[in-house]
Amino acid sequence: MNDSTNKPQLPDWLGTIAVFDTETTGLNLSQDRIVTAALHRMNSNGEILPGGYDWVLNPGIPIPEIASKVHGFYDKHVQSAMPASVGVPEIVNAIAACFAEGIPVLAYNAAYDFTILHYEALRNNVAPLTFGTVIDPLVIDKTIDKYRKGKRNLVSAAERYQVELLAAHTAKDDAVAAGHVGLAMLRYFSAQEKPVVPFPDSAQSLHDQQAKWADEIEASYAKWRQTDVPDYKPVFGWPVKNLS
Repeated sequence: MNDSTNKPQLPDWLGTIAVFDTETTGLNLSQDRIVTAALHRMNSNGEILPGGYDWVLNPGIPIPEIASKVHGFYDKHVQSAMPASVGVPEIVNAIAACFAEGIPVLAYNAAYDFTILHYEALRNNVAPLTFGTVIDPLVIDKTIDKYRKGKRNLVSAAERYQVELLAAHTAKDDAVAAGHVGLAMLRYFSAQEKPVVPFPDSAQSLHDQQAKWADEIEASYAKWRQTDVPDYKPVFGWPVKNLS
């Protein structure tokens, strides 16, 4: 990352954030499993702070080749890894500790990672997270830069906000890159003279706004899908999808 000289200063409530990412066996939010995960803390200049975590789990099911080709972990790599029954509680507890300290946890497309984690917790007899505040650059980007053309994945967002992404689809590098993207995006948001929506005055305000924005985004997407699939149903909920 470039240094912070001449960049807009972020408010104190963004002084320390945690960044979180998972790589999984697939995209089914209630059935697929975590293979790797990362949780690291950084300051508002994007500098990684001590005390981070990186996990490699044995998911307890075969990893489909299509998923392995994305994140690089095949069955042979996880045979002796930490079982999910041990790793999932560790992940939940580490995130809960951030929330307990009042540290926002940032995840790009947070509803994916946190919904996967929610069902992993239930599957492993762990109480699901009680949420503090979450930051989701994907939801923010779709709200403050709604009409920008092109993809909205982490790679494209990194390009848009001039963030170096060294190793896409590894949990730590994706988490760190998402943190840098999120901080750059929030600087851009805070510096707008006429923002589409007001810049929040607290982490809780941002969290609450994102929950509203996420449902608006889902409703808009469902309306578009229904032009071709009339019975398409929106799936609301953020940062955990309401799948039941």
